[in-house]
Amino acid sequence: MSPAEEPQAQGPVEVRHRPHTIAPAAGHEAAGDPGARQERETHAAAPWLTPGRLLSLIAVVLGAYAALTIVVALRTILIMLLVALFLSFAMEPAVQWLTQRRWRRGWATGAVFVGVLLGLVGVGAPLLLLVADQLTALIRSVPGSLDELAEMFPSLGFLEPLGASPELQAQVSQFGNDLGARLSNLALGAAGNVVTIASTALGIFFQLLSIALVTFYLVADGPRARRVLARPLPPDRQREMLAMWELAVAKTGGYIYSRLLLAMICALTTGIFLVVLGVPYPVPLGLIVGTTSVFIPVVGTYIGGILLIIVAVVHDPISALWVLGFVIIYQQVENYLLAPRIQAHTMDVHPAVAFVSVLVGGTLLGAVGALLALPATAILQALLSTYVRRHELIEELEEVALPVDLPAAAGHGTPTAPAIAHRK
Repeated sequence: MSPAEEPQAQGPVEVRHRPHTIAPAAGHEAAGDPGARQERETHAAAPWLTPGRLLSLIAVVLGAYAALTIVVALRTILIMLLVALFLSFAMEPAVQWLTQRRWRRGWATGAVFVGVLLGLVGVGAPLLLLVADQLTALIRSVPGSLDELAEMFPSLGFLEPLGASPELQAQVSQFGNDLGARLSNLALGAAGNVVTIASTALGIFFQLLSIALVTFYLVADGPRARRVLARPLPPDRQREMLAMWELAVAKTGGYIYSRLLLAMICALTTGIFLVVLGVPYPVPLGLIVGTTSVFIPVVGTYIGGILLIIVAVVHDPISALWVLGFVIIYQQVENYLLAPRIQAHTMDVHPAVAFVSVLVGGTLLGAVGALLALPATAILQALLSTYVRRHELIEELEEVALPVDLPAAAGHGTPTAPAIAHRK
């Protein structure tokens, strides 16, 4: 066998693959042609708003509009349910205290309701009659008080040192007379429109009755409601839901109890001071100041004190100065002495956050929103602090922390800056 005919040595055979090229389809231009490239880019960037997506978007918009319409139509009922939910949170600690002493939950809820009702009737009814009597007298005294104010400044002499012309003084005097006449008519109309007041009071009574019934069922069937809400959730989520529920109960109950106590202290102190000073209508004025201190944190007493000063000016200008000093001193005592001890373990909201939350709540839901804004903010803040991860502060931020002690937001002691900075 010749060398040419010898078989080649067996060994690994290297197979080289060539890249496959796809020839352009008929009717299309070459890959390097700019027109073909533009066509491919146009095809790749096809419009995202397909007919199916367009229908889905329209359905979402219509659903959102329908939901918003339903919410607006049921706004009153939803507010009543929200109030009932917060009241159930507030009553839960008292009911739990009774159930721990072997009371049945239904009987415990009824006992708490009866106790609250007896307290309102026993204390509130005589107080309400006294308030109605003095408030009616206060409204009827508005025209005479305005006349007295006009007699105190007959010639508007305080404008003369400012260089005001006689024409300007006459215009200001005419404006004051017109304003006094309008306020007098408004006050007399409010006092005389008994039918409107009675119908409004009847509507409020039925709303309060509805809220009481819903609150009773929420408290009496609280464990069952928690089980119904937790059943679709896995065990870990059930524990989180139970923790959030207990947190809401603790924050809301503590807030409402402490705020009511502070309001009672404010109203009682203000009323006693007005009685000692001889200012008329001390009971309704004290309740007004106590109510504003509940609704508006930090500056509520100041706002209610404006009415005190106006009434005191009519009674005696010197008394108005005493009232002004009392309002300023009491607000500081409440912010720095009373509130930190009463609400030390219930609220931890910065004063600015508390004030803004009250404004937002009042804008959205009126007086009810202003009252519920602070407990809702405290619950949200507690949830965020529990479930949001926190990191250690860098050295530069640790150094800039200053020991600034701010007044209480809703009647609590705000931690100093170093305490906040060193929280982990």
